[in-house]
Amino acid sequence: MPRDSRMSRMLHVLIHMDRHVERATSEEISRMLGTNPVVVRRMMSGLREKGYVTSEKGHGGGWELACSLDAITLLDVYRAIGEPPLFSIGPHADHPDCLVEQAVDARMEKTLGEAEALLMARFGTITVADVADDFERRLASRSARAGADGVCSDT
Repeated sequence: MPRDSRMSRMLHVLIHMDRHVERATSEEISRMLGTNPVVVRRMMSGLREKGYVTSEKGHGGGWELACSLDAITLLDVYRAIGEPPLFSIGPHADHPDCLVEQAVDARMEKTLGEAEALLMARFGTITVADVADDFERRLASRSARAGADGVCSDT
C-alpha cells in the first residue's frame, strides 16, 4: 500500500509560502511537488475551507497564507486534507468467524485506536511554525558547514 503524502506535501507548501513566496499559483506549486495542478487545487481547497489559505483566480492570482504558521497545527493540516487513515494495518475480515481472528482483531483495533489518539494529541501540540523553525535550524547548519543556500531544488 503506497504512503499518503498529502500531509507532508501541504506542510512543505505552507512553509514555502511563508518563507519563500508570498503568492503561488497551482501550476507553480505543482512543479514544486511534481504533480498536476488539479491535484494541488484539490489538496489546497481543504486548507482554504479551514481558513488557512486564500485563493484568487485569474492573472496575478494564486494561493496565499491567510494566517501565520504558528496558528496552524499539524492536527489542523491533517483535518484539512480529509483525515486520511494513519495506519495501513488492520483486521483481515470485517466479520470473522474464527475466535482467534476475533481476538486478534479486537486487540489490534483497541491498540491502534489508542495509538491514533496519542498521535492526534501530539499533532495538536506541534505548529507548522515549529516545523518551519526546524527547517531554519537545518538551513543554518548546512550553510555554516557548506556555505550553500541549501533550501531544496524546488524553490
